[in-house]
Amino acid sequence: MVTQALPNRILFHGDNLDFLSGLSDESVQLAVTSPPYNLGKAYEQRSSLDAYLDAQSSVIAECVRTLRPQGSLCWQVGNYVNNGEIVPLDIALWPIFQSHGLQLRNRIIWHYGHGLHASKRLSGRYETINWWTKSADYTWHLDPIRVPSKYPNKRHFKGPKAGQLSGNPRGKNPSDVWEIPNVKNNHIEKTVHPCQFPVELVERLVLSMTDPGDIVLDPYMGVGSSLIAALKHEREAYGCDIEQEYVDIARQRIAELEAGTLRTRPMGKPVYDPTRPNGGH
Repeated sequence: MVTQALPNRILFHGDNLDFLSGLSDESVQLAVTSPPYNLGKAYEQRSSLDAYLDAQSSVIAECVRTLRPQGSLCWQVGNYVNNGEIVPLDIALWPIFQSHGLQLRNRIIWHYGHGLHASKRLSGRYETINWWTKSADYTWHLDPIRVPSKYPNKRHFKGPKAGQLSGNPRGKNPSDVWEIPNVKNNHIEKTVHPCQFPVELVERLVLSMTDPGDIVLDPYMGVGSSLIAALKHEREAYGCDIEQEYVDIARQRIAELEAGTLRTRPMGKPVYDPTRPNGGH
């Protein structure tokens, strides 16, 4: 188990409960992660659903302990699949979060265009991010994540506001359905990790739920996408992973970020559509 500590980040190789136990109470502003889905990927050992939920419960409890009163916890999951039957993991995990008194603010749908193809059911093309807060007094900034309005110059037709812009000139709320490409082989952020977070996905959470200097924590950091999203926007980044290879890649990616050579998909870039001229860009 190795910890690398620098002024604005901590990377830990080892068990995440060991890592979390060393963090102070109410020190983290945002805990954001995508835990294993119990599918038998290279980085996980498949277990029963009950055993999986018990393990998740221990990690969630530690994350809640470290969370500030105004903090947020974002848990991104898909489906557990058993003999062709799916179990939505956010539904299975919901009672655990509720038992800690957390309050669900959004069930964000992350929609993407590519994934595993199914033959006996519809192909899954989305996962969910459950955004929980520790209290009703939570940090929230909409302006940094607004998206362009569809009709930016639309004006009120009648009434006391006739002639005035009908929408916010800074853009509109992106809603709770996010279309962001997942990280597949042709993605500029692709590494060896089979289920890698796109940096843009976490950037929206960092910008809307934290302030500069706040701590962003990822207890299943993989190759460090959450840490990169935090560091890009002057937050502190804490992360842990049990796979040494992933920790090494995370360190390398952070070094490239600091050198200005890391390639990430820009926030707000339109999703490529081959049916539109120039792909819609």
